[in-house]
Amino acid sequence: MDKNKSIEMIRTLSNANGVAGFEDAAVLEIRKYLDKDMQVTEDRMRNLYVNRTENRKKPVVMLDAHSDEVGFMVQSINPNGTLNFVTIGGWVASSVAASKVRVLNADGEYVAGIVASKPPHFMSEADRAKGPDISSMVIDVGARSLDEVVNDFKIRVAAPVVPDAEFSYNEEKDLMLGKAFDCRLGCAAMIDTFEALKGENLDVHLTGVFSVQEEVGIRGAQVAVQTVEPDIAILFEGCPADDTTLPAHLVQTGMKKGPMLRHIDMSMITNPRWQRYALDLAKKHDIPVQEAVRTGGGTNGRAIHLNKHGVPTIVIGLPVRYIHAHYGFAAYEDYQNAVKLAVEIIKTLNEEIIYSF
Repeated sequence: MDKNKSIEMIRTLSNANGVAGFEDAAVLEIRKYLDKDMQVTEDRMRNLYVNRTENRKKPVVMLDAHSDEVGFMVQSINPNGTLNFVTIGGWVASSVAASKVRVLNADGEYVAGIVASKPPHFMSEADRAKGPDISSMVIDVGARSLDEVVNDFKIRVAAPVVPDAEFSYNEEKDLMLGKAFDCRLGCAAMIDTFEALKGENLDVHLTGVFSVQEEVGIRGAQVAVQTVEPDIAILFEGCPADDTTLPAHLVQTGMKKGPMLRHIDMSMITNPRWQRYALDLAKKHDIPVQEAVRTGGGTNGRAIHLNKHGVPTIVIGLPVRYIHAHYGFAAYEDYQNAVKLAVEIIKTLNEEIIYSF
């Protein structure tokens, strides 16, 4: 795996704008990194499918990573030119206030704005004690009236809004900083996994899905799994790191400690035989991994593992600090080890092993 190429791919995918339901730009960038020898198709949801041309009659392994990111949508335009908005995906109010955003206008251009709230000079003591509230915030693009927003800025109701953030990489510290690591890191990891397996004689057929609308209810995956009809699945997911929020003895998703394999979350109890197989392979190949027992959160595994007669599904999580915010930290070494693990797993799979789960 060429590190410089991977970093530049992650940069491009991270910077791409694509809140849930508006993944077009992100999907377009993903397409640029796909091998020309693979079959590439899209469905009406905007799920993007990639298939190796080999081994069509073998058991199907589905790789999944969602292309959407959390963001906002313009709900209405106020007479003074500010924009009321709703959230797309899960946000905490303290992560939204006073942040820069980009609003897509009717010409397909992004307009810079800020999330604004009442300045402290105009707040009562009760207002200050209450803390930030998303419903009281607006987006300001610098306009002075509704007419100016519509006719000069060309912003319409229902316009998607994305965090205004730019990717950077600190080579000395091996740290990536950027937006949408949930789950553009997973999208990049899937592309690198396909690249690493190019030319390999596998005993399975490999299908990848860059699924849409995960952040608003696992919607794209519900369609994709019915299209792919996999025998087994591996999900790449940007997962919230807990090493800055929990005591050391409770940390299960620390940065620079390897990818995280979760045993349970709110959406799925992971198939224990498939999970143990992956963990044992990680140990065999000296790939650092973390195990997590989650009391919250969920992934596309919810839809995938329930398809038809059931699909054994594991999640290879890439730790991201401050997920569902404008910026997050992630370590390239965790990314690299996630790809290594996926590659080693896929190389060993065959019909007998898959059906033993």
